[in-house]
This record gives sequence, C-alpha cells and structure tokens, in this order.
Amino acid sequence: MTEEVIFEEQKDDALPDSGFRGHPRGLMTLFFSEMWERFCYYGMRALLVLYLVDSIVDGDKAAFLIYGAYTGLVYVAPVLGGKIADQLIGYKRAVILGGILMAIGEFMILGGGKMWLFAGMGAIIVGNGYFKANISTIVGKLYKDGDDRRDSGFTIFYIGINIGALLATTVCAEVGKVYGYEYGFALAGVGMILGTLIFYTGRKSFERGAQGPDDEKLHSKWIGPLTRWHVTILASLATIPVIYFLITYNDLVLYLLLAAGAYVVASLIRGASKEGAIARDRIIAMIILIFFNIAFWACFEQAGSSLTLFAERNVDRVIFGWEMGAATTQFFNPAYIMIFGSIFSIMWIKLSKIGKNPNIPVKFGLGIIQLGLGYLVVYLASGMVGPDYQVPLWTLAILYLLHTAGELFLSPIGLSMVTKLAPKHMTGTAMGGWFWSFAMSNYLAAIIASATGQGGEGEAGEAVLSAKDSLFQYTDVYTTMGLITVGVGVVLLILNKPIKKLMHGVE
Repeated sequence: MTEEVIFEEQKDDALPDSGFRGHPRGLMTLFFSEMWERFCYYGMRALLVLYLVDSIVDGDKAAFLIYGAYTGLVYVAPVLGGKIADQLIGYKRAVILGGILMAIGEFMILGGGKMWLFAGMGAIIVGNGYFKANISTIVGKLYKDGDDRRDSGFTIFYIGINIGALLATTVCAEVGKVYGYEYGFALAGVGMILGTLIFYTGRKSFERGAQGPDDEKLHSKWIGPLTRWHVTILASLATIPVIYFLITYNDLVLYLLLAAGAYVVASLIRGASKEGAIARDRIIAMIILIFFNIAFWACFEQAGSSLTLFAERNVDRVIFGWEMGAATTQFFNPAYIMIFGSIFSIMWIKLSKIGKNPNIPVKFGLGIIQLGLGYLVVYLASGMVGPDYQVPLWTLAILYLLHTAGELFLSPIGLSMVTKLAPKHMTGTAMGGWFWSFAMSNYLAAIIASATGQGGEGEAGEAVLSAKDSLFQYTDVYTTMGLITVGVGVVLLILNKPIKKLMHGVE
C-alpha cells in the first residue's frame, strides 16, 4: 500500500515509557486508531470502481476518471490538513474532526446514486486530509529528539496501517461482494467510528504532544459569535461541495495538480538557489527522483482500478470451490508488505554493514524495473488460458509480489530522501512536493487505466468485449506498460552517476 508517515521531532515532553515493549503508552492507541482508519479508507477504495461500473456510470473510462480524481485529491488534502493543524487547531482536534468526517462520508454513500456518492467522497477526502496528515505526526511527538526507539515505533505503527489495509481488502471487500456494496461501505464507516473512539478515549496517553498552538485564541470570538474553531468546521463542510464539483468535472483536477506542481517545483528551485550551488543541486536531484516516483506509482496504482476489473473479467478466482471476490484480490499487496517488510529492513542494514547498500537512485531504478516485470507476468500467463479465457489466480499473486518488492525498494526511503536533500527550512515545502507526486500519480493512473476501458457502448473505443477480446486488451496494455516501465527503470540506473553527483554525498 502507498503509505507514508511523517517523522516529527519531539523536544522535551515525550510521554512515559509504560506501553508496548517499552514504547510510550500512546503508541498502541495510535496504532489501533490508524488501523481502523485504513480499514475505512481501503475498504471503500477496494469497492469503489466495481460500484461505479455496476451502479453509477456507463463504462470503465468514466469510472476510472472519477476514481483518479478521488485518489488524487485524497493525497492533496493532507498538505492543507497538516498546515491547519500546525498553525491553528492542533493535531488532536484535527484527527477527531477528520475521523468524524470520514465516517459521515461513508454513511452518506448509503443514500445511493451519484449525488450521495460524490458528496460522501468529498467528506472522506476532507476528513482524510485532517486525519492522515496528523496522526503520524503525533506518533513522532511521543519520542524525544534522538530517541533510538523512534524508528521502531514507526515500524510498529506501519504494521497497523497494513493490518487495516489487509482487513479492508478481505473482510470489507468480501462483505461488499456477498451482501451488496452498501454493506461494505457501511462496514468501512463502522471501522472509522471505532478508530475515532479509540483515539478519543485514549487521548490522555498522547495529548501533551497533540495540543493546538494557542487554545485560547482558537476558542475566542473571531467573526461575530464564531470562534476560529467554529469557522474551521464550517469551512471544512463548505469544502465538500467544492470537491463534489471537482469530482464531477474531473478533468479540472489535472489542471489543478499541474498548477500545484509548477508552483512547488518553482518554489523549491528558487528557495534552494538562495542557499548556494550544493543546495540547488540537491533539490534538482530530489525533483528528478520525484518525477520518477510519479512514473512508479502511476503504474503501481492500478490495483484499485484496472487490475480489479481484470480480476473480475479474466482471472479464475475459484479456490477449492470458493470464488474470491475481484476486490479481494487487492489483499496480496498488504499481505506481502506484512511478510517482507521486516526482511527488507534487515536486508538494508546488513548491506550497509558490508558497504553494498544501493544508493537512492539505484533503489528507485530497481523498484521501477520490478514493477514492470510484474505486468509482464500477465503476458506469460495469457498463453496458458483455456476456452474461458481466464488466467490462473497465481498471475495476480506473482504480479503483486513483484509490485510489492518494487514498493519496498522505493517507498520506505522516499521521506528520508526528502529530509536529507532539502534544506532544513524548506522541508515543509519539499514534503508538499513529495505528497503532490502521489496525487499526480494517482490521477495519471486513472488515465493509464482508461486504455483498458470497456462498456459505455455510446463511447468510441469502449464497446463491451467478449472474454477473448477482453483478455487480449488487458494483455496488450499491461505488456506495453511493463516494457515501458522496465525501460524507465533502466534509464534511471543509467542516470545514477549524474544524479548521485547532484546529491553531493547524500546516500
């Protein structure tokens, strides 16, 4: 799963070491809160494209573009949500407000139809912006500056993220398949309520590091009888119809993302240039790697869109007489993360000790190549189909294995790269650029997925295909994507030396 946690330094008010394995007490509260929030988010995401295709829109392409706008905005929202928490409402209030909005959004979807779906998605996006941006910041604030347990604490927290994703892509996805999409969305909403209640009831274990910058100012009258806290809530609710508009006219999201990207890149280069040639070169290296990061995730993030529909139409999902739901096939990624995440962490440490740990550009390049090889598995499997034109389930098992390996080469070091290459006073802007890359890649992923589009008989190129033609189309698109992606990874490996030179000693 595409997950990033924000490392935030804690100076002098870390909480007592009376929790899990000597960690601060608040860690397990935050672990379970985040676990249920990810259950909510990934549960909804697992079912979204199938629900759109079956009940809301005509054709895959329309569904993919809505999905891309939604996931793109999800990754933009934490940039603003984090800033509001930093400067105004504090992390605790932000997480609670975010959890409530996400739960409301899930239950709004139960109204049925496009209007309730888009409004619910808007509430989830706003809520995610508050929740996701700030709960990991609270984790960081549990530890004093230089605390050796900090990385271990974030590893435990990351496990909670993937347990939530694993439960979502199994339990939530299967409930949606067997009983109806509305029950899957409702279950995701119940998960969000649980996460928010756990966070609220356990708040005393972490709240010293989660308060707002000025509570008196926050609650004093500001506009008539309204306080800044009231205005924040009202403005958050008012943002929902704005997002509804952007999802409806989803081509506008691309222009919004391009404008944001141009602003971030210009700000980074301009700011770093003032710090001298070394800082400028490092920022240029970071920007280059950010664009390769977009290439990786634009192809990786087919799981919730085209790969789910591929599983629905052309994958034999029967195991010992039981048919796995198409959305449930997304479980491979979080399961592999759980299995291999610790192994990779140990591997990097051991490689560092013998001086063989690859540098950042090489890791990125190898990760992208593995991603491409995953798509080429579909080409190999397509030659083994029977008269039903369905590839065996192991096709997705191996594809996701290679994709997850690629993710582990690339994702865990991304934030570290940003903090190493950006000047200290520009870390916030650089982090915004990093999150922007995920927003951009998710939108581009929808455009790529559209190449596999079916249905929507009134749209050129989207006729309903037979099983044979459907398999041919998916195989053709994934083979092309795989070859191009392998090529992109090779190009990055070739560029390793000049990029490394720009990094001026940063490994």
